[in-house]
Amino acid sequence: MALTLSKERLLDRVKQYILLARLDKPIGILILLWPTLWAIWLAGNGKPDKLVLTVFVLGVVLMRSAGCIINDYADREFDPHVERTKLRPIAAGKVQPKEALLVFVILCLCAFSLVLLMNLYTILLSFVGAFLAASYPFMKRFTQLPQAYLGIAFGWAVPMAFAAQTNAIPLVAWLLYLAVMLWALVYDTMYAMVDKDDDLKIGVKSTAILFGAYDRHIMALLQLIILGLLIAVGRLEQLGWCYYVGLMAAAGFSIYQQILIVNRDKKKCFQAFLNNNWYGLAVFTGIFLDYGFKM
Repeated sequence: MALTLSKERLLDRVKQYILLARLDKPIGILILLWPTLWAIWLAGNGKPDKLVLTVFVLGVVLMRSAGCIINDYADREFDPHVERTKLRPIAAGKVQPKEALLVFVILCLCAFSLVLLMNLYTILLSFVGAFLAASYPFMKRFTQLPQAYLGIAFGWAVPMAFAAQTNAIPLVAWLLYLAVMLWALVYDTMYAMVDKDDDLKIGVKSTAILFGAYDRHIMALLQLIILGLLIAVGRLEQLGWCYYVGLMAAAGFSIYQQILIVNRDKKKCFQAFLNNNWYGLAVFTGIFLDYGFKM
């Protein structure tokens, strides 16, 4: 009987940790993984180092999970008052804050152990990435632009990937970083539109609130700038027609997202956020096939 109870408790802890790290919702991993793969393929000229690829894919999973945990820890007083987040493990009392912090530290240490397999340049850059990831959840208390800060944090995998692959960060890497930064700002604003009413009540800041009635227009402008930056990346890297077909598909997804958010319906705003997975896939497919046809 005691053994059965112990097993049930263990399974429950595992379940709560999976929910805490959002491993049941892989969209966050995918949306962070795509720009990482863009960078690795570009830095490796279509032939990425297998160790670099493995380290960065695993690193994305670990750091996204760690990011979700520190986010829930930071928002533990807000989440119970938001419809979408009130059942998260910390908010629901299923996982204690100190326990969550311990899991966060373990995941970060696992990610850092992987980074140690890379060159010194990448290791040094990882400290910046860790700081950005750990500090982002607290930004919504101090700035109206937490989504921009998320972009800075999420995009940091781009210069790290170039550093790991080439031991340098060329101009094209910074252009790609800026594109990824703005892309995260756009899709996380769509995500924030879902919680806008609750955020206004509890005093949480977001770009969805800051942009107000001009939210769709600002995001449309940013989507055009992102596309322009990705075109500039293609020209610098002398990429061919496959890449630009991928960008055309991505542009089509941007238009579809604008259609979804036109009336600011919460469900459709969330659908627009989810659709960015296909945007990231479209760009990566273009890069992958372009280098594939050159080989």
